[in-house]
Amino acid sequence: MSVADESYDFTTADFNAVYTGGDLLPGAAIKGVPWDIGEPQPDVVAMEDAGRFDGAVLDIGCGPGDNAAFLAGRGHRVTAVDAASAAIEQAKERARGLQISFAVADATRLDGYEGHFDSVLDSALFHTLGAEDRSRYVAAVHRATRPGARLSMLCFADVPGGMPAPLSVSEEEVRTTLHEAGWHVTHLSLSVYAGVAGPVKEFFEKTGKRPELDEQGRTRLPVWKVFADRVSA
Repeated sequence: MSVADESYDFTTADFNAVYTGGDLLPGAAIKGVPWDIGEPQPDVVAMEDAGRFDGAVLDIGCGPGDNAAFLAGRGHRVTAVDAASAAIEQAKERARGLQISFAVADATRLDGYEGHFDSVLDSALFHTLGAEDRSRYVAAVHRATRPGARLSMLCFADVPGGMPAPLSVSEEEVRTTLHEAGWHVTHLSLSVYAGVAGPVKEFFEKTGKRPELDEQGRTRLPVWKVFADRVSA
C-alpha cells in the first residue's frame, strides 16, 4: 500500500475549500486549484474540433468554467454544473458575456435535468467519486440525456506515473461502470491532462510521485480519454 493510500481519503475532498484558499484534503498540502490552467484542456479543444459536441451540451464538474466558456464560444448551447458553489461563482465571472446556464448540482442525481442533453463533457470528475458514487453518477448522466447522446470523458488512469489510487481508475472499472449504466464505450485511449504544478508540488513529494512537466511547467498526468454512446440501460 502506498503512502497516499494510507494517508488520504480522496472521497472526502473539499472542493469548495480549495476554490477559496483552503485545503483540498486534510494533510495533503494541496492549496490552490491544481486543475485550473486558465484555459480549456487541450483534449477538450481536440474533442470539439472532432465534432464530439452537438445539441444541448452538459459540462459536468465544470470547475472554474474554462471548458464551458470555450464550448460556448464555439457556438454550443452549454449548461455547466458543479457541486462547489465557489467554483460556479468563479466560472460565472470568467464566462461573463457568454450564454451559459450555470448551476450548483449533485452529479450523482442531476435532479430536474431528465432527458435534457445531447452531449456531455466530463473533464476530470469521474475519478473524484467513490466507487458507488461513480455508478450513481453515470446512471444520473444517462437519465439526463436523450437517446443517442454522447459522453466524452477524461479521468485519471491507473498506470505507472499517474495519480495514486483510489484517485486513478483502471480501464476495466471505466468500461464496466459505463456499461452497467447504459453506455457503450466506442473509444478508450491514454492521453494527458494538464495541471498546475505549484499547488501539488508538496503533495507529490509526500507521495513519492514525480509527475512529468511540459514546456510551460504544467503537470502532465495520464488520463483515459473515453468516448461513449448512450444506449438502453
